[in-house]
Amino acid sequence: MTTEATLTSTSVSPTPRHVWTRTRGILLAVVLLLIGAVTVAVIRSDTRHGRLDPRSADPYGSHAVAALLADRGVSTRVVTTLDDARAAVGPDTTLLITAPDQLTPRQQQLAHQATKDSGGRTVLIAPDTSVGTLAPGVSADPVTSIDSTLDPGCALAAARRAGSADTAGVRYRTTAAHADTCYPSDGLPSLVRLPASSGGDTVVLGSAAILYNDGLDEQGNASLALQLLGSRSHLVWYLPSLSDTTATDAGRKTFFDLLPASWLWGTLQLFIAAALAALWRARRLGPLVPEKLPVAIRASETVEGRARLYRKASARDRVATALRSATRARLAPLVGIPLAQAHTPEALLPALSAHLHGDEQSLQSLLFGSQPNNDAALIALADQLDALEGEVRRP
Repeated sequence: MTTEATLTSTSVSPTPRHVWTRTRGILLAVVLLLIGAVTVAVIRSDTRHGRLDPRSADPYGSHAVAALLADRGVSTRVVTTLDDARAAVGPDTTLLITAPDQLTPRQQQLAHQATKDSGGRTVLIAPDTSVGTLAPGVSADPVTSIDSTLDPGCALAAARRAGSADTAGVRYRTTAAHADTCYPSDGLPSLVRLPASSGGDTVVLGSAAILYNDGLDEQGNASLALQLLGSRSHLVWYLPSLSDTTATDAGRKTFFDLLPASWLWGTLQLFIAAALAALWRARRLGPLVPEKLPVAIRASETVEGRARLYRKASARDRVATALRSATRARLAPLVGIPLAQAHTPEALLPALSAHLHGDEQSLQSLLFGSQPNNDAALIALADQLDALEGEVRRP
C-alpha cells in the first residue's frame, strides 16, 4: 500500500495578486494620510512664519514696526521667558505680550504682579481667556468683530491722532473706573486702556493686525502702533515660549487637559460615527433564510472557496478531522462495516487491514492519528487519504 504524498502547488497558495488585493486598501489609506499631513504642514509653515516677531520681515512679522520705533529712539529687546520679561519692566519700559493666552495661569499671575505697580505700560495682544487675570475688570466678549477697520470713537489722544485702524477682533467689556474704551464694534470696544495709580497703564488690543508688516501702511495702523509701543524709551517684546521653565503648573495637568477642546469633540464625533457604522454592518439576529443562488456554482469553486476560508483561519485541525471523517464514511461500506461503526477504530481498522493485507498500526495513524502542525503536513495527509481510498476501491 502506498501512502506517501507528493507535495505539489495547490490553488490555496497565496499569489502576488491575492496579496496585493488584500493590502491595497491599507496602502491607499497610508498614502492618503501622508499626503494630507504633508499638505497641512506646508500650508501652516508658509503664511504664518515669524508671526509678530520684530526680527521677521515676513507678511505676518513685525520688523517694520521695530524699525520705525528704532528711528524714533525706542530700543526693542526680544525676550522669550517670563523671568526676562519681569526683570525688564520699569517706568521707562513698555512690555508687549504677543500671545497672552499661551501663558499658564501661574505665569499670568506672575506677569500681573510684576507690571501692576511698575509705572510702565503693558500691551496685551488679543487676550481672551487670560484677560481677566492680566487686566482685572476686563472680560472678553464671545462674539468677535466682523468689520476689519473701525473708528476711534473715544477721547484717547493716541486713538484720535491715528484715526481709523484695523483693530477689529476680540471685543471687551469692562467695569474698571476711568478706563478708555476705543474702536467700538456694535457697542463693545476692541481697545481698552486701564490707567494705574503708579503712573503706568495696561492696554488691551483686540487684534494684532496693526503690527503686521503687510498691513502697517494701511489706515492709521502705523500711527496707532507707534504711539502704543513708543510711549517709553524701551520696548520689551515678549514672545511666550513653550520651553519657558516658569510654566511649572503645566505639569499638574492631565493628558485630557492638554488636548484642545476641538480634539475632544472630534473624537466624540468619530466614536459616534464608528458606533453607527458598527450597527449598520452588524450581524442581523434571527433565523437563517434560505436563498436561491442566482447562478450555478461549480463544485470545484465551492471547495476552493471553503479551503481558502480554512486556510485564512489556520484551521488545519478542523480540515484534517473533516477529511478523515469523510474518508472513513466512504471506506466502511467498501469493507463491509456498517456506517454506524465507521468511526470506531476497533471495527474499521481490522476490516481494512484484512482487505489490504496492510499494517493496522499505519492505518490507525492515518485515519485516527494526530493533527498536522503545518500546511505541508495537511496536504500530505489529504494525498495519503486519497491514495488509501483509491487502493481500497481498486478491483
